[in-house]
Amino acid sequence: MMNSSGAAIHARGLTVLRGDRTVLRGLDFAVPPGQITGLLGPSGCGKSTLMRSVVGTQAKTTGTLDVLGLAAGDASLRARIGYVTQAPSVYDDLTVRQNLDYFAAVLDPGRARREARHESVTRTISDVDLSSHAQSLAGRLSGGQRSRVSLAVALLGKPELLVLDEPTVGLDPVLRRDLWDLFHRIAQERSATILISSHVMDEAERCHRLLLMRDGRILADDTPEALRARTGSDTVEDSFLHLVDEANALQESAR
Repeated sequence: MMNSSGAAIHARGLTVLRGDRTVLRGLDFAVPPGQITGLLGPSGCGKSTLMRSVVGTQAKTTGTLDVLGLAAGDASLRARIGYVTQAPSVYDDLTVRQNLDYFAAVLDPGRARREARHESVTRTISDVDLSSHAQSLAGRLSGGQRSRVSLAVALLGKPELLVLDEPTVGLDPVLRRDLWDLFHRIAQERSATILISSHVMDEAERCHRLLLMRDGRILADDTPEALRARTGSDTVEDSFLHLVDEANALQESAR
């Protein structure tokens, strides 16, 4: 179920305060269903805070934030959203298979569901290309493989919305490419909505739609193609810099 706007995520005046600092400043945006929306901006601009708001774990939010037709944080959304934080949320002393078996039992408990859980875990391990590492300890995997384990945990139960907080940070170009291929396959095959953050601007070109952020504000909410055309730029990075210069000029003229 989506909200009346047809968006998977819809924010109106979303504001987050942390002490005396305003982290998110009255954001208005919409994330379309069944697509990959990139949340792009420099470190510290509010991307993680926005993602925590979407999954319902951020305190002191004001404004309106609808997720899959419900208020963010509604208890019924827990099984419908997969969330991957920047730090891999896996147990290093368990194998890949044991990690997924554990989380599957938390999501779908009971002896009667054991066979269904087994099939779900096996399928998910295959989906993220970890079959050859299923019996490996998570603590001995590479960074890219650990990211895949975290993604596999988030995919258990076939969530409608995936929220991925900088899942490719620190990875080499080949691993980043492979993960992005996987994200696109998930969006296409599962019709899932993916909100993915990054501070690496070339990843913007891999998204269907973009939210460009700076200093807790949304600078643009559009497709990569439309942003390049709007700013007369060759790349999204150049578009972002153009929009930053525009925003700075407006601030100066308002003084």
